[in-house]
Formats: sequence, C-alpha cells, structure tokens
Amino acid sequence: MRHDQCTIIPPSSSLIPQLVDLIIKIAAFAPLATFMVILTSYRWLSKTQTAIVACLGVFASFVCACAIFYEQLNNPHTEVVTVYQWISSGTFSSSFNFLVDRLTAVFLMFVTGVGFLIHLFSVGYMWEDDGFRRFFSYLNLFLFFMLVLVMADSFLITFIGWEGVGFCSFMLISFWYKDMKNNDAAKKAFVMNRIGDFGFLMAMCLLFVNLGSLEYSQLFFGEKLPLLQQLSPGLLALIAGCLVLGAVGKSAQIPLFTWLPDAMAAPTPVSALIHAATMVTAGIYLVARTNALFALTPDISMLVAIIGTATALVGAAIGLLQTDIKKVLAYSTVSQLGLMFMALGLGAYTAAIFHVITHAFFKALLFLGSGSVIHAMSGEQDIRRMGGLRKKLPITYRTFLIGTLAISGIPPLAGFFSKDQILASAFEHNILFFILGMGVSLMTAFYMFRVLFLTFFGEFRGTEEQRHHLHESPPLMTIPLIILAVLSIVGGWMGIPHGLAHAMGIHKNFDTFLAPVLGTFEMHASLGLELALMGGTTLLILGIIYYAYSLFVKKQVRPVRDVEALTGFARLLAGRFFIDEFYRKYIVQSIDKLSALLERGVERLLDGTANGTGSLVSAFSSRLRLVQTGQLDHYALVFVLAVATMLAVLIV
Repeated sequence: MRHDQCTIIPPSSSLIPQLVDLIIKIAAFAPLATFMVILTSYRWLSKTQTAIVACLGVFASFVCACAIFYEQLNNPHTEVVTVYQWISSGTFSSSFNFLVDRLTAVFLMFVTGVGFLIHLFSVGYMWEDDGFRRFFSYLNLFLFFMLVLVMADSFLITFIGWEGVGFCSFMLISFWYKDMKNNDAAKKAFVMNRIGDFGFLMAMCLLFVNLGSLEYSQLFFGEKLPLLQQLSPGLLALIAGCLVLGAVGKSAQIPLFTWLPDAMAAPTPVSALIHAATMVTAGIYLVARTNALFALTPDISMLVAIIGTATALVGAAIGLLQTDIKKVLAYSTVSQLGLMFMALGLGAYTAAIFHVITHAFFKALLFLGSGSVIHAMSGEQDIRRMGGLRKKLPITYRTFLIGTLAISGIPPLAGFFSKDQILASAFEHNILFFILGMGVSLMTAFYMFRVLFLTFFGEFRGTEEQRHHLHESPPLMTIPLIILAVLSIVGGWMGIPHGLAHAMGIHKNFDTFLAPVLGTFEMHASLGLELALMGGTTLLILGIIYYAYSLFVKKQVRPVRDVEALTGFARLLAGRFFIDEFYRKYIVQSIDKLSALLERGVERLLDGTANGTGSLVSAFSSRLRLVQTGQLDHYALVFVLAVATMLAVLIV
C-alpha cells in the first residue's frame, strides 16, 4: 500500500487560455450574479421569472463545469486563475485565485449538476410558499460560496467559501423562522460549526507563521513543499489535527455531528443539496485537498479513520429506529460521511471522493423522494402514519427504490462500486476496519428498506384527509427524480474495481483520473479475492433485505407509537444515545452557570466601575460649570489673578 505524492503538471490546454479563464470565472460567479438579480429585483420579479433566473444561473455554471471537466479529461493540468489582487500590506499579499485541477473539476460537476436538478425540484416544491423568492436567493448564494470553496487556491479563499456556506446554511435552516424549533436548530448548527472553524483558523495561522504562505499551489506541490516536509513532526501533527477539527465540524463527525439531524428543519430541497450532497462534503474535500500534509502525519490519518468509523457506526445504529423519514436520511448521511472519513484516514482518497459523488446522486434522490412523499402527505414526515403509497406515487416509489438499492450497495448500482472500494481499502489496511465497515453497510440496508416498506407497502395509516390529498408530484418534481435515479444506476461504472477493470480490458477509471492530484492507493488483492468480497457482502446485504421484508411486509411489524415504552438498547437507539441530553446537561448548562457567575461577579463590577466613573465625571463637571458665569468682570478678575500668580512663581 503506497500513497504517491502528487506534483503540479504544467498546463497544456487545447483551448485558448483567455477562454479557459473566462469559463472558470463564469462557473464561479454565475450563481452570485443571479443572486444579485433576485435580491435587487425582489419586488418586480414574478415567481416564474425568479425560478427562470435562479435555474439559469446554476445551469450556466454546470455548462462551464462540463467544459472544465472535458478539458481536464483530455489535458490533465493545474490551472491557477487570478480574479484580482485582494490584499497587499507590507510583506503580505494575497490574490483571489482559483485553482482548477481534476479534483476541482469533479466537485464542480456534481455540485452544479445536482444543484441544478434540486433547483428544478424546488420550483414545484416551494411554489406555494410565501418565501419563494427569498428561498432561491439563499440557494444561489449558497452555490456561489460552495463553488468558491472547491475552486480556491488558498486556505484564506477556502475559508471565505467555508464561512459562506455556513451562513447560508443558517439562513436556510431557519427559513421558516416563525417556528422557534427551526431557529434553535439553525443556532445549534451555527455554534457547532464555529467550533470546527476555530481549528481551521488555527491551522491557517500555524501554516502562515511557519511557511509564510497559505496557497495550495505553493504549499503542497510547489516551492513551499520542501519546507513543509522539514517541519517538526509535532508541529505537522498539530496543523493536521486543527484541520481535522475543522473537517469534523463541517462534515458532522463525532463529537460535532448532532447539528445535522436537527438541520432537517430546513425545506427538503435544502436537506438534499446542502445537508446531503454539497456542504457536508466540504470536510472531505479539505482533507483530500491537503493530502500531502496528511501523508506526513500517519498518526493523525489514523485518527481520521477512527473518527470516521465510530461516526459511521453511531449514525447507522441511531438510524435503525428513527420514525421521521428525513431524520432517518439525516443519520444515514452522518453514517456515509463516516465511511468517507474512514477511507480518507486509510489513505484511499480516490475511494472517498468516489463515494462523495455516488452518495450525492442517491442521497439527493432519496431526500427529494422523501420530499415528494411529504408533499403528497400534506407535510407529514412520520413513517408510522404512511403506508401503501406505491400505488398512489408510482414514480416516487420506483425512484426511491432505486435510491434505496444504491445506498444499500446492491450491484450494479452506484453505491455498490463506491462502497466496495472503501471496504476493499479497509480490507487491505486493517481487517477490523473492514468488519466494522461491513456492519455499517448491513445496518444501512436494514434501516433504508425499513423506511421503504413502511412508507410504500401495506395499508395506508394516515388520516382520511391525507388519503384524499394523495397524488403523484408534478413533472417538475418527478423529472429530477428520474434523472437522479439514472445516475444512481450508471454512476458507479466510472469506478470499476482494479482487478475487474483489468480483466475487462479497462485501463482508465476514476482512480486513474484523480491520480495526478491524489496519488494512488495500491491494491494487492487478486481478482478472485475481489470477487469473493463483492459476492460475500452482496449476499449478506440481500439477507438483511429479506429479513426487513419479512418483518415489515409479511409480519407487518410497525414501530411503537410511544418511544417511552421501549427498554434497553432499543430505548438507547430511539433516544439517539442521549448525546444531545448529555451535551445539554454537562456542557450547555455548565456554560450557562459560568455565564451567570461571571455576570454576577465580573460584569456587575465592571458595570459599577464604568457607571461610577461616569457619575463622578458628571458630578465634577456639574460643579465646574458654575465657574462659567457669563459675566465679563468675573473673567477679567480671573485673568488678572492668573497673571499675578504666574509672575509671583517666576519671581520666586
């Protein structure tokens, strides 16, 4: 097993350089331009015009992303584009630069492509909402910041995108701000992300103080790389650890993962775009982009793998007994992000990024499918009150089934290939990681088919009013579902496993595409072993699916109405391990008590000192002003006395 360090490749573009620069800038700034149009024309744009403007901005970015991807496919190189000179102060200068290579091209494609499909879905989903225009302005601003994040050439520019997506996430989680639960969820996400952001800032400060640069092109495959390699192991570990803290906060890993399920208070398209496909993958992107640093700190890389594995297990376990359809998908996202972190920690960077892409397809599909169900159920999200929807929602059912098969890892769907790469990498590195990853996959298959069977099979368990309202979503919502379902079917074929690819005569796949940026992860397993692992895991997953079918379709087992009635480990799972309660009791309440103590012991003293000083000055000035009588003879007397005093002092 070996991770090759990547090197910068001189540009050999087949396109005109000026045209390439223009395409890159349009890709980044088109969503910002449409955000400004919607913001400034808020009162004059109709809903139809708002939808057209918002979708056109994202579509323009997608077209440019396709051009960038095509260029990188034919001519792999690193392109640095200067937008403008941003800061110049003394010896420090920083330009607003974009770094475009194959990793950037991949993220551009799926962020803008999935983003465009979610925009189309949102038009139908949010049409009746009073905040329709405000929603699309936030969504386009978010996409701009996400593109800045993945295109940045320096930590400083990345941090702008990093904070921007966090701000937009806050605004979208609290979109329905009249409900205080939504506001609380937004504040929770904001605060927990700030904890991670502190680590990001510390890493930036340490890098700049010791290396004098924050640019990726210099630090990781340029003139600063030898200096980076010469730093002490302790300092390198500290920098990498701070970056991990930032990634843990943004990508919802233990212990900062509890904000993500609560973020489901946002409208469902937001959950699909921000909290499943794009923003939460920012931590994955950060670790992958700085892979040269993590290659120098194997202990921190192992920490990343351990955090990811633990998060994957906890997220999957909690998802087993959840009854809110969006909460199940939220904990599924936490679990899948954990698998990506595990792959990153094991050095299988391309496997992690591959799963980012396939996860974007099937998880966006599942979230939008849940949105279609919620739309048909008049806002109902509890799977205990659903059932029998496959006849009323045939397109939603079929696409949701495809997404469920994909996330479960059933061949030949997308999730099968990406999960197989992660599990194969774990098998190569440490059999324990493979076993735990396999456990996560089995739990994923169970809770996803539990949701599918309880939602679409059996008898309808909702109200008569909901039954009367049941109908399939309009084409504007079902067409994105169909496209994402197709991508969930065929998307995995770009990353066929090494042994199988060679046996089929395929010499280029996703691994070879990203090798110039992320290096390679050598696999020593034979074709026979690869096929045995793939076949064994598939059989186990099929067994779990049959078990779920026998429980929820044949025996018609239903979740209990009263969670309090559960006991033992089931109560622990239904209560989400009571992690939020632990934080509230031992962290939030402790901080509240400390704040109250400081308020009584320090704040009041400071207030008293400040107020006392003001009162003293006011009292002194009120007496001093009596000297100003306004009578000229008094002023003349004072003048004469002052002159006489000065003369007396001089004489003495």
